Amino acid sequence: MNAPRAVDRARRTRWQLAVYWGKRAVLLEVWGYVSILRYVFRRPKVPPGATGFTYHRPVLSLLMTFIGVSAVELVVVDLVVRRWPTVRISLLALGIWGLVWMFGLLFGFLTRPHAVGPAGIRVRSGAEVDIPLDWDVIDSVDLRKRVVRDKQPLVTADQDGTCALHLRVQYETNIDVRLRRPVAVHMPHGTETISTIHLFTDLPQPFTDEVRRHCARVLPAPSADRGTLRDGARRDPGRVTP
Repeated sequence: MNAPRAVDRARRTRWQLAVYWGKRAVLLEVWGYVSILRYVFRRPKVPPGATGFTYHRPVLSLLMTFIGVSAVELVVVDLVVRRWPTVRISLLALGIWGLVWMFGLLFGFLTRPHAVGPAGIRVRSGAEVDIPLDWDVIDSVDLRKRVVRDKQPLVTADQDGTCALHLRVQYETNIDVRLRRPVAVHMPHGTETISTIHLFTDLPQPFTDEVRRHCARVLPAPSADRGTLRDGARRDPGRVTP
């Protein structure tokens, strides 16, 4: 099998890069506050009738450590610069902003889980990635653990041009979603056309079980030579094929 390669993208000018990062920073700020409100009012972004599947466990301890250290640092810095009101207020405002930003990042994971429901699968990564996949474009859903220790691109392409999106959490994915045809998806850096999505969820087996349950509802009655899941559950417990 050919080794995957990074997808080539058009080179941006410095001005285009500045606009891109500025716009992304503003959106992340807004999404962070929205995520905090969703968490406070217990309104996770899960479609009606769908089941959410989280993907935050591998990074939860890291994020909580950063939040704890930032909170302690905020108090320590305030005590150190107490005698200089202007500096104190500036650093206090900056510290509070940083703490709130990290809470927004954490709550973005908590309130925007992957979702499996009557309409299909919704693949997410925090507030920036939200990919709706209808059942008619999904070819199969497989349990497959992939661990990549070195830094690799988010989107890769095989030599035949088939592109895959990798939504890793701590270098790992454990679900493969293969599509019947290439689909254009919106990413923070632009639109990508992909044929496979590798994602991570905290509960991979329940994820495929939920996919199987909804497939049985949305598919027509099985024929003699094709089961509801192409007998996928019998051949491979981790594979679901609509």
